Amino acid sequence: MQSIQANSYPIHFNEKGYEAINLHLKENKYSNLFIIVDSNTNEFCLPHFLPVLETDLIIEIIEFDCGEENKNIETCVQIWKVLTELGADRKSLIINLGGGVVTDLGGFVASTFKRGVDFIHVPTTLLAMVDASVGGKNGVDLGNLKNQIGVINVPKMVLIDTQYLETVPQNEMRSGLAEMLKHGLIYDKEYWEQFLDLKTIDFADFDVLIYRSVEIKNEIVLQDPTEKNIRKALNFGHTLGHAIESYFLENDNKTTLLHGEAIAVGMILESYLSLHKKLINIEEYSQIKSSIKAIYTDIVFEENDIKPILELLIHDKKNEYGNIQFALIEGIGKIKINQMVENELILKAFQDYKS
Repeated sequence: MQSIQANSYPIHFNEKGYEAINLHLKENKYSNLFIIVDSNTNEFCLPHFLPVLETDLIIEIIEFDCGEENKNIETCVQIWKVLTELGADRKSLIINLGGGVVTDLGGFVASTFKRGVDFIHVPTTLLAMVDASVGGKNGVDLGNLKNQIGVINVPKMVLIDTQYLETVPQNEMRSGLAEMLKHGLIYDKEYWEQFLDLKTIDFADFDVLIYRSVEIKNEIVLQDPTEKNIRKALNFGHTLGHAIESYFLENDNKTTLLHGEAIAVGMILESYLSLHKKLINIEEYSQIKSSIKAIYTDIVFEENDIKPILELLIHDKKNEYGNIQFALIEGIGKIKINQMVENELILKAFQDYKS
């Protein structure tokens, strides 16, 4: 597959990526090499990755516990301390091998350690391949609030090897699929339509769908690297989705949702908002709702869940001057950003979701 040129860094696929990493290691005089993994990727992905590296550098592995609950500043502090103890300097290279938590956190660690060291992303989950590792966003959660602390800083390259997906459970695959569905809804109607009947998808050729998803996100980010305008389109489904994800994360009596599970709900809810702002028609909304519900298990919302979810919306990063702003779809394949929505309509969206 042909590499994709992002904003000052390349995205390589499969074998070409390993060739690129080894060439990068050869051409740059790094002092040492650190690979950040979580407990899952240390066990399942590192044994595949290490043998393909061609370098005489001493390689140090830094592992932290897997899970969104560990994507916080405390984990960063621990990793910064380990880097310091192991002699990391400005000429060190960090490779982040893992899912979205690893690439988000590892990119933030690298971007801030000694005011920034080089890093490379090697995403190992579908979600990280099509979303988290592409675009230069790095960061951590603040308590239960998603991605409140972070920077936009690009890696030296991204390596997408779809062999790692063989280690990913089905629920994690569905989580990543939500971002692919989003890319179709906001940018490419034909791409969205390929997912209307999952039985017809040839998963042996899934690489092509992943490639297109990365291409869509990259095309949007290239137009607006720092999210001042059209990049906000990528937040479709995320304004409510992140609030739902945060609420379920902080409540012990709720089962923690995967990112894509929350975003799937968010896309249905925000499609309802699009419908009632006359941006899509009822046929389009029905297609979106039924297609997403066919893939994802319904999330149960009690009456007393909705108010605290709405209260979390004020922390969404797109908000300006205290106003909650949505990126809504204007027909399938198009987007309209900076849309204000009153709480009464959001409540109706939740009622419709439950119906």
